[in-house]
Amino acid sequence: MNIGFVGIGRMGANMARRLKDRHLHVTAVYDTNREAATKLAREIGCAASQDLSEVTAQSDIIITVVPDDNAMREIFSEEGDNLLVNARGKLFINCATISPQVHVDLEKLAKRAGAQTLEACMASSITQAREGSLYLMCAGSKEAFRNGEPILKELGSTVRFVGQSGEAAKVKALVNMVMNINTAGLAEGLGLGAALGVDLEMLRKVFSQTGAASRVLETDGEDMQNREHSCFFSAAHAAKDSGIALELARSVGLDLPLAGATKQQYDQMIAEGLGELDKSGIAELTFKDRSASRQKAAD
Repeated sequence: MNIGFVGIGRMGANMARRLKDRHLHVTAVYDTNREAATKLAREIGCAASQDLSEVTAQSDIIITVVPDDNAMREIFSEEGDNLLVNARGKLFINCATISPQVHVDLEKLAKRAGAQTLEACMASSITQAREGSLYLMCAGSKEAFRNGEPILKELGSTVRFVGQSGEAAKVKALVNMVMNINTAGLAEGLGLGAALGVDLEMLRKVFSQTGAASRVLETDGEDMQNREHSCFFSAAHAAKDSGIALELARSVGLDLPLAGATKQQYDQMIAEGLGELDKSGIAELTFKDRSASRQKAAD
């Protein structure tokens, strides 16, 4: 089984490394960052394809990990160089967090080309990608899922089939929406605690033993306190994903004020040049001394 990758950023590259470690045959990688593609190809011993169609030609399964709706539509465009050229019999496993409708549209395009698509939305981060312990939510046809499942089990400790095309993207949008709200709430709690002179080590301990406990507290609490925002999941991606959830809410006539306020904060981070910080960097907006120092620098 030959496997190709399109999009080798933080997640895609580590997924490719994981499959290589598991002695699976990664044949080709592609990225708009040619230097990154060449470097990874050299590391894992495969081709750094210059064209998307080359990845399809050299692979039976193509895993895509691209940043947004536009990037996904571009690589599956029916014009010029694209992944659907000579795609008959191929399986595309699409792991990006994108709008559900895009997955539905791509499934139709692939079907016309004689290929299959499968959503495999990831609710994990870089470390889990490298270790093969991703939480994967999959959607599409059951046949596509059966075909992709052996590969996905090498990448994830949980591989869950949730329904037809578009359903996994809905679930992933909700996961990230709630995670982002929790992150913003934690940042406000710690920021207020710091302003009140509360010992933050003690406060985090109390949070962990009470109703304030959350997964985000475990992953981001100490980083918020120590201003350690090395990127595992960027503020820019948090803003994008909250936006997907809000668009879904609008489509069914729901108002989600907490999700809306959270997106505004992540949008503010982007506006202030902080979009490539980890999502924990939202604490830079809520700690009194930090916001004051930023305002002073702006003045």
